[in-house]
Amino acid sequence: MREMEDKMASNQDDTHDASGSRNNVENEIKRGLTVMKSIIRARDKGEKFEVHWSVEDQLIEPNGSMLASYIGFLVRQHIPITCDNWRSPELKVGKEKIWSEIQRSFHIDESRQKYCIQLAGKRLRGFRSFLSNKFLKDEEGKFVEAERSMKYAEIISAEEWDNFVAKRRNEKFHLAEEKSNATSLPEHVLWKAARVGKDGAVVEAVQNVYDECETLSQTLPSTEVQDCRSLLSRVLNVPEYSGRVRGKGFGVTPSSFYKKTKTKNSTNKEVMETLAELRAQVLELQKENARYREERRGSEAKDTSDRASINCQPKFPEGITPCQLYLSSPTYRIVGKGKVHNTLGELLHHNPLPVGYMKVSVDLVLDTDALLPLPDVVSETTLMRDAVGSFVGWPSDLIFPDAEVYMF
Repeated sequence: MREMEDKMASNQDDTHDASGSRNNVENEIKRGLTVMKSIIRARDKGEKFEVHWSVEDQLIEPNGSMLASYIGFLVRQHIPITCDNWRSPELKVGKEKIWSEIQRSFHIDESRQKYCIQLAGKRLRGFRSFLSNKFLKDEEGKFVEAERSMKYAEIISAEEWDNFVAKRRNEKFHLAEEKSNATSLPEHVLWKAARVGKDGAVVEAVQNVYDECETLSQTLPSTEVQDCRSLLSRVLNVPEYSGRVRGKGFGVTPSSFYKKTKTKNSTNKEVMETLAELRAQVLELQKENARYREERRGSEAKDTSDRASINCQPKFPEGITPCQLYLSSPTYRIVGKGKVHNTLGELLHHNPLPVGYMKVSVDLVLDTDALLPLPDVVSETTLMRDAVGSFVGWPSDLIFPDAEVYMF
């Protein structure tokens, strides 16, 4: 196929000279078959063209029209004109060939493959319509007898042309074409026609929507530019169909036109890092709250000894004492029982206790979902049910002797 392309490129200068010997139909076509000589020659030299895109992800100059034309050329080379379904698995090889040829001649990212293949499908439909209108129909649009154009003999075989003509003359094709022409009517006209009753009457609500569409169509240029919905969508106040922006041309999607920020799901690592940061913030707030309460108690107490700094509280004797554990938020309540360790210089997990806190061991939990006043970020001990059998820090003003075991 590449040898044929190079041969076609080298013989391009002789195209018009040879056309003099063709029949009258062929003499009407002054232009020879497009072969994109500049692209083929640059490719043979190992050169590639740069491709540029607009902010709306559409091809722009320089080289935008060159790539679009080259895609049309590749479609004519690798896709049969008898193709009726662009999504057919049988076209997979041809599409891959088109994409590989584009990459050989243009600097283009893999993310643009979908755009180029969609454009290739559009070029195929345009080429098929051109062949049908140019060679199979007269000026009134009626089908006539026509032979294969010699201009396209190198890319369209006689058998392929006969099959194409047969399909175009098929009655089912004409019905589909008539339906396609009907759907070219304004959207609100079709919408109203689909809601006409069997008696030919139109419901008042449907007629009102239709009248509003007609009125809006008269003032369409003065409407908001960013509102790219159709007349019917605006009157009904519903979103436009997804995947396209009406009136903005091929390749424009709502995401590219409106530039909506894409959300990214957080990974497990990011979630754990965020959780650790939140726990650290909670711990810091609890420390500040404890310092505030201690300062307030210190200002009110007459005896301002340093017993708080060494975590030795007077309401408990030195040593280990059974106790009840309370919390004041969201309600004042008992949440568990354990033992308070009231000794000089007591440490919690090798770290000094915050001011106003005492070291306790949790033996019994009464509120499993209660949040610990001093969560342990390292061991991820944050709830009462996680603290059974371990040591935690507890505000001294929320620790009371256990009356059932020890009477102060």
